[in-house]
Amino acid sequence: MTTSNQQDSPPSSTSCSGPRASLLAGVSDTWAYVLPMAIFLGLIWVGGLDFPKYYPIAYALRAVLVAAALVLFWRHYTKIRWNYWWLGVIVGVIGVFQWVGMQLWLQERFSFFRPNSDSVFDPSAYFADFPMLYAAFIAIRIAGATLVVPVMEELFWRDWLWRTVLAPNDFKLADVGEPSPSALIIVSGMFAVVHGNWWLTAIVWGMLVGGLLMYTRSLGACIIAHAVTNLLLAGYVLYTRDWSFW
Repeated sequence: MTTSNQQDSPPSSTSCSGPRASLLAGVSDTWAYVLPMAIFLGLIWVGGLDFPKYYPIAYALRAVLVAAALVLFWRHYTKIRWNYWWLGVIVGVIGVFQWVGMQLWLQERFSFFRPNSDSVFDPSAYFADFPMLYAAFIAIRIAGATLVVPVMEELFWRDWLWRTVLAPNDFKLADVGEPSPSALIIVSGMFAVVHGNWWLTAIVWGMLVGGLLMYTRSLGACIIAHAVTNLLLAGYVLYTRDWSFW
């Protein structure tokens, strides 16, 4: 285990051969970061078109297609280093207490932060007559939230967008985790925008993980923090049946 502050390596220029090389030839590093997020957000929109009819299939597609995009474009991404992974675990545990505790406090005191009951998907009710489908959906939901989303989001928010704020013309000119109050605020704010009624809670969580990034210069630590928070949040949801947190 290393605790070095050495930054993550920039996107590799290593070439690959065959059909995959031809497919990726015209893909820029920026699009490699943006497209998985676009797929993710697009399928969130699809899942809400005829809610809850399309939600389960849209979520399953979201997990599979985003994972496939990450694999396809992997050579374009910053080489992830996993130093300070243990600090990522600690921040992830703190993060779930912050996320749940702060959101419950806000919902109790301000109606604005309360989730719309019509937009809460209850898989136990939807799959009431199909226990195997319910179990499969929960497995996909947890896998997506803990294995796919943390990698995709941390690459997008705290690698590409963070560095783009610092170097708009070429994000690769900025270092991974380069300390910047403006990047911390902008990235946390943009992260909050996609979280609906959880926006204030998301800002605080985003700043927590942004602080971890600046301290460690480690994308791996941020991915682990994100994954730990999401895994523990899944446990909270399944235990309390408070599906609004999913």
